[in-house]
Amino acid sequence: MAETSPTLNEWRRLYQAAIRIKEIAPWEWMTEADIFGVQDPETDEIGFVSIMGMLGEHLSLAVYRGAKGLYGFWNFQQVADSAPAEAFLEIPHLQASFEDRNELTDKDRAVIKELGLKFRGRQEWPLFRSYRPGYLPWYVEAPEARWLTYALEQAVEVVLRFKEDPALLESADEESYLVRMPREVNGDLVWEDEVVRVPMPEPEPIPIVMNVEALEGVKQLPRGEHTLEMDLFLFPVRIQEKGARPYFPYILLVAEDQRGLILSNELLTPEPGLVEMWGLVPMKVVHQLAQMKVLPQEIKVRSFRLLALLKLLEEELGVEVKAARVLPNLDQAKESLLHRFV
Repeated sequence: MAETSPTLNEWRRLYQAAIRIKEIAPWEWMTEADIFGVQDPETDEIGFVSIMGMLGEHLSLAVYRGAKGLYGFWNFQQVADSAPAEAFLEIPHLQASFEDRNELTDKDRAVIKELGLKFRGRQEWPLFRSYRPGYLPWYVEAPEARWLTYALEQAVEVVLRFKEDPALLESADEESYLVRMPREVNGDLVWEDEVVRVPMPEPEPIPIVMNVEALEGVKQLPRGEHTLEMDLFLFPVRIQEKGARPYFPYILLVAEDQRGLILSNELLTPEPGLVEMWGLVPMKVVHQLAQMKVLPQEIKVRSFRLLALLKLLEEELGVEVKAARVLPNLDQAKESLLHRFV
């Protein structure tokens, strides 16, 4: 599906809504945990709004998309201090932030100039970005701009009421949220409050791809007494094809525990999506083991996602897969790799 840029009128309304939020400055009395919803009138999807900036470091309004975005946000909050760099990028959401001029691109500044708007000073320049799992933050498309506009406009209504009544966003349980719901009356949208229950979504199934012939071959390999350290992480080297969204690839890195040698590294691309990429990991590991020509006694991994993916191979290969908070040799190899290429 081809990307569509917002029209000038759509940009104008979006900037007006952002300017209004900046004037109100709701981060002075709201935290990012004061969540409420806004339903997109065009798709019926609910976006969950979070206001950031109470500490003055990053002034923004985020719209987390659907239950996946909402619970991605809550999960990130629980592990933010120890989360890998890619964790926030994997949460689907839209964001309107207020930046210094040098944070904007020529394209951003061209829209502002065409609209005849002027901004001056630190954290005064509106910036709009779309976050899609597997990709770098990118310019909003027309439908995203319209939804972000609705969210900003309805946020004005909610944050001012919340300032007067902090109990506004309290709910009977942890799965219920106040949501601004639209309905059409005589061709116009009328917005009303509704409490909506949003249960945690079921984990998205990962379709595993496997080279059965390679797997059978690896089963016949001799068994060693060594341990492998393995990790799958975002590799911060920007890749972009003409006209497409840029992304960071992921790297599957394998180090030997005694000598700390990098035994294998392989780049994986998050296209067509992260779920599809994760589904390739067990097969990639099988191919890497085939190149090593010997099976390890055990494999240590840090991430729970990689642990779950490799547990699928544990019984097939008879190799124990363990979670480990510290992978000293792999981390040293990872640091060397990043220093070389980044």
